[in-house]
Amino acid sequence: MSRFKVPVAVVVMITRTCGGKRQLLLQRRSNTGFGDGKWDFACSGHVEEGERLRETCVRECREELGISSKPDDFTFFTLIYKRDPGATYVNAYFCLTVYSGTPSVCEESKCSALGWFDESALPHDLLDDRRLALDCFLKNEYFAEYFV
Repeated sequence: MSRFKVPVAVVVMITRTCGGKRQLLLQRRSNTGFGDGKWDFACSGHVEEGERLRETCVRECREELGISSKPDDFTFFTLIYKRDPGATYVNAYFCLTVYSGTPSVCEESKCSALGWFDESALPHDLLDDRRLALDCFLKNEYFAEYFV
């Protein structure tokens, strides 16, 4: 890794209320080289040169899920500085509750399943740093560090 070059990514947690319970849209990762076979938040992606964070959220939701949204639809909820043996990242987490369209798997080579899960009954194999982000969301904590 080059000095002063840490990738920045956005991670979008899409939620809805169903039967009085908050549900999260999760994707099962595949063929990405990171967390394959595990559940992840609905979509994520690298911020491109000159792109604003919420613009990245809009683009990634369109590319990965086929849904439309506007930058103001995304609510920032935490920033996680993540370091593991393979990479160091700064991940900005956003919540999305309003969008147009029906989420579907648009990148079949990177996602093998998509599903809604009650917040209180998430799969055991949700990525650990995403579980940390959800804890931050629930506690209104705006920053965390995750080291493997």
